[in-house]
Amino acid sequence: MVEKDQEFLEYLVKSLVDSPDAVKVTRTVDEMGVLLTLDVAAPDMSVIIGRGGATAKAIRTLLRIVGLKNHARVNLKINEPAGSLRRSATREVDQAMEDLKL
Repeated sequence: MVEKDQEFLEYLVKSLVDSPDAVKVTRTVDEMGVLLTLDVAAPDMSVIIGRGGATAKAIRTLLRIVGLKNHARVNLKINEPAGSLRRSATREVDQAMEDLKL
């Protein structure tokens, strides 16, 4: 069953991206609240993040409002697509750890 927060996120993101068929939202619930995990096509990642993360921040704010209306804490995780050109901090930390082992 698709919940209102998941449905809202799918609608919003599919309206923004060039490849709406590649949008995938998964929903998990634990003691911390609701976690929505978003996957998009690599070329659409810049649209979802926005300049300086402004779009992602706005999406998270809207999701919190939807969550308040439904008495739930809603958080968003945006997965980096495979083949992304952006260097992640995790990869940099992993490489530093490998360098220390040598």
